[in-house]
Amino acid sequence: MAEKSLKQRIRDGEVLIGRGAPVASDPDDLRTILDGADFDFINTDSQHSAFNEERLKTFCEVADEFDMPVQFRIKHTRNAYLIGNYLDLGPTGIEVPQVELESTVDEAIDFFYYPQVGKRSWGGASRKVAPEHSGRLEYAQWWNENGVLWMQIESVDAVTNARKLAKPGVDCLSFGPADLSFSLESYPHHSLKTLDDCARHVAEQLQGTGVAVCLRGIAPDDRDRYIDMGITMFL
Repeated sequence: MAEKSLKQRIRDGEVLIGRGAPVASDPDDLRTILDGADFDFINTDSQHSAFNEERLKTFCEVADEFDMPVQFRIKHTRNAYLIGNYLDLGPTGIEVPQVELESTVDEAIDFFYYPQVGKRSWGGASRKVAPEHSGRLEYAQWWNENGVLWMQIESVDAVTNARKLAKPGVDCLSFGPADLSFSLESYPHHSLKTLDDCARHVAEQLQGTGVAVCLRGIAPDDRDRYIDMGITMFL
């Protein structure tokens, strides 16, 4: 078990590597992926994949055998009000796709964190286990100090307003390169022309905030270039 939580490692600016796996993965196949894993967290998706709650619960149970944090991307931005329900099934963290509005961030924070930080409802037999923190207030404090919340930014507007979206309680802004490319193509005269331009711009905005930037689909040989920009998470 890592001495520090994933949330703390993010805040400390460690370079962290994630791996994706389908939420419908066969449990034995998932165990093979996790056995001797050389990555720091596993990501699973419902935005572009078939999904049901039982599958997510099983996925998280298997990952928990290996003490591997599970980051779950919800199906739609407007489902942010369901974040607490998803967390009751076992993920360590949530990613909200296609975020552009501060109001979306506010709603996600409300349903991600327990009072007195947020408004998440108490309950859920399958939620992430916190050894020695079984009482209501103890568990709520443990979750609020360890749960990991991402906002995915996939448009020029989101990139230019990244600092406003990186509110207290948000741990990471992640990029969706394909949808961001659509947005860049719709602004041919914008000063931001490429994914690199956007990544550099967001990293500069978030410098000193403790909020990380995560890029998807970056080849291992290219990571150092992005690390030099201030990117610390890769998936």
